[in-house]
Amino acid sequence: MAERRWSVVWVPHGAGASRSWSVSYRTIKLLAGTSTVCAVIAAGFVLTAIRKTVESSRLDRLEQANQMLAQEVVRTRTLLRQVNDTVAAIMRQDELIRLMAGLPPHSPDVLQAGVGGPAPKPTEEQEVLASMPLGEQALQMHVDVEGMIRRADLLAHSFEEARDSLAAHQDKMRHTPSIMPTRGFISSPFTEARLHPIFHDMRPHLGIDVAAPLGTPIVAPAGGLVIDINNDPEGYGKFVRIDHGYGVVTLYGHCSRILVRIGQRVKRGDEIALIGDTGLSSGPHLHYEVEVNGHPINPMKFIFPETIRD
Repeated sequence: MAERRWSVVWVPHGAGASRSWSVSYRTIKLLAGTSTVCAVIAAGFVLTAIRKTVESSRLDRLEQANQMLAQEVVRTRTLLRQVNDTVAAIMRQDELIRLMAGLPPHSPDVLQAGVGGPAPKPTEEQEVLASMPLGEQALQMHVDVEGMIRRADLLAHSFEEARDSLAAHQDKMRHTPSIMPTRGFISSPFTEARLHPIFHDMRPHLGIDVAAPLGTPIVAPAGGLVIDINNDPEGYGKFVRIDHGYGVVTLYGHCSRILVRIGQRVKRGDEIALIGDTGLSSGPHLHYEVEVNGHPINPMKFIFPETIRD
């Protein structure tokens, strides 16, 4: 059987001889196959070029993103150092506040707030991050932030403790005798033995006598509760006793007039009585006593500068 062939005839429009070409079917198939292969190869080259272009663009974006991330890590570490310095300054102030509140300073171990010690086993994600420089820095910043959070929690607890202690301390100061209860001069001090001005024998004088004109006001040297008002003709005469709390009780004797009542609460500086000459007295004066937990204490130890008055 004769081979199939294809003929192409070229006939010019003008003068000239016609031409013809004859191509076998096998040749056409070969040319078609070659063209297809060339087209596929060309398409492969084009796709590879496109892929490389896309990959190059992606790598450029990743590189740019990494540079931006590196810059952000540097800025963040700078901020963390600033925050750490601020926390350190606050912790120094906390030491002063605790001192003012009468609290002991924190031990160095407590100040570390759990920083240090054996590290926990890293997670798979942390291991991946640790394999990269920026990831390792990010993990370290995470550790630093956790440490600052723990220290901040410690400070919050410490400030709350100091606040409560200061409130209790202020309440105690408000109820601690701190001023002279009247204006005058001390005519007889606190002593274990003195010559009694009336009986002329040696007796303890468990308070101080403040000589002042008759009717001079007597004020409460601190806040407290009036617990006793009485008249002792053979001793204190008309007297007032105030319970200031915290084991402190004060007594005011030889008054001419009492200005308060039992159960009344008074503040530092409130008038409670007037200077008198009642009871066993050699003249107008105030006999002032201070007891702490039932023991007489020299009242002069409870007379502070007047600048601390409420």
